[in-house]
Amino acid sequence: DEATDPSVSEENWECIQRFCDQVNADTEGPLFALRLLAHKIQSPQEGEALHALTVLETCVNNCGDRFHSEMAKFRFLNELIKVLSPKYYGIWSSEKVKSRVTEVIFSWTVWFPQEVKIQDAYQMLKKQGIVKEDPKLPEDKILPPPSPRPQKSIFDTDEEKSKLLARLLKSSHPEDLQAANRLIQSVIKEEQEKSAQVSRRVNTINEVSENVKRMDELLENYRRHELSPADQETLQALFQRCEKLRPLLFRLANEAVADEEALAEILQANDKLSRALGQYRQVVASQ
Repeated sequence: DEATDPSVSEENWECIQRFCDQVNADTEGPLFALRLLAHKIQSPQEGEALHALTVLETCVNNCGDRFHSEMAKFRFLNELIKVLSPKYYGIWSSEKVKSRVTEVIFSWTVWFPQEVKIQDAYQMLKKQGIVKEDPKLPEDKILPPPSPRPQKSIFDTDEEKSKLLARLLKSSHPEDLQAANRLIQSVIKEEQEKSAQVSRRVNTINEVSENVKRMDELLENYRRHELSPADQETLQALFQRCEKLRPLLFRLANEAVADEEALAEILQANDKLSRALGQYRQVVASQ
């Protein structure tokens, strides 16, 4: 109540921080906090709703994975959507509150791309015409890295960047907050690129394995003269696809040169591919 008091124009950061501390200390903290915040965000008093949104965003920044998990459920997202929907509170919610709620949900689609329900909720708002265009996020908006992260964050392994970020986030100067936001964005971009590399490697190695297995089966039938014309076309298409996979494996090997385990997997896949291509040339092309 203190943190969202509509009679106070400025944010009460001491109360907001105490609220975050209580969320983190209580086992059911995230669940109870989001119920309370949903009620306050739906308040007919603009000041109370805006303060509640500030508390919500501060919790997102400070309350970690448990809070992120609860806020990404439809149970809470639907409460935010009610503020925007003309069927519920959208008819009397102020434009300022609705704009801020839209900005909050959109920001989560950017920073929590792995949370499918957030993506679905936002796309539904766009399809229904409630959100006409993506809002522009202010540069000094501090948002957390995606969570949970499958691998260690760069902030976990790069002590220098971690210390710099902590110092910038503690600052009250707008330019420091903007610098922190740029640092977070650059690190997230770097982590996303690494994640994309892993995804490309896994998908390519799986494709090589499946194609080689299928080629081996078809070649065995070919040797026995038991291959139908349709299967002969399939075999030729597989050969052509496998030839195109070879340069892709070389590029992946260059990307993974510092990761011995990944490089070993790629080289093993390349050996399988080379063997299959060699057998095709020996059995089919020679005839």
